[in-house]
Amino acid sequence: MRLTKRKSDDPSARERILAAAEELFAEFGFDATPTSKIAARAGVPKGLVHYYFQRKPDLLTALVERLPDERVDPTGIVVPGDVAASLRRLVAELDARMRASYLLSHLLWREADTHTAVRDALQERFGKVVDQIRAVIMAAGMGSLPVAAVDTASGLLALAVSYRHSVARHGEAEDGTTAASAETIDREVEFIAGALSGPATRPPEQAPLAR
Repeated sequence: MRLTKRKSDDPSARERILAAAEELFAEFGFDATPTSKIAARAGVPKGLVHYYFQRKPDLLTALVERLPDERVDPTGIVVPGDVAASLRRLVAELDARMRASYLLSHLLWREADTHTAVRDALQERFGKVVDQIRAVIMAAGMGSLPVAAVDTASGLLALAVSYRHSVARHGEAEDGTTAASAETIDREVEFIAGALSGPATRPPEQAPLAR
């Protein structure tokens, strides 16, 4: 029986389908999960799954949108003059958001290896995290840090944070993190902040003019 838009356009059904897909993909993997199983878990006809998502990979793309918003208001994050403290606050906020969906995060990073759309979407999110870190460093440094050094530092810290989030499911704690990983990221924050404030990143003092 053909599904009409009137009968099938049910936002709650779409959400149930996505929730079922997330659970099943995490448990069995994308390839081993047929849409019929997703429909059964969601309590909807199989045709309704294809009404909302024409291809099964479209479910993965939609799941990316269920990840928490990575934008963080720097107003409550930045400690003027203290890059390390500012970055710690930012990492803590990003971790807190990840804890709400660490299984989904791990699932998507895993499937990104074989699904271009997911990889592109996660890469776009990674770029936004880099931009977020850059903005916090620049604000905390009060405009005194070289742009090239800030760009490098932002990319390095974003890689470290993204890696932790991609493997969060294997953590020992309930939130998917471990004391060891928290200590490691703190050391990385200290290293980056120290490198940014070191002599190599400071503009050289102008030599006095010869008389």
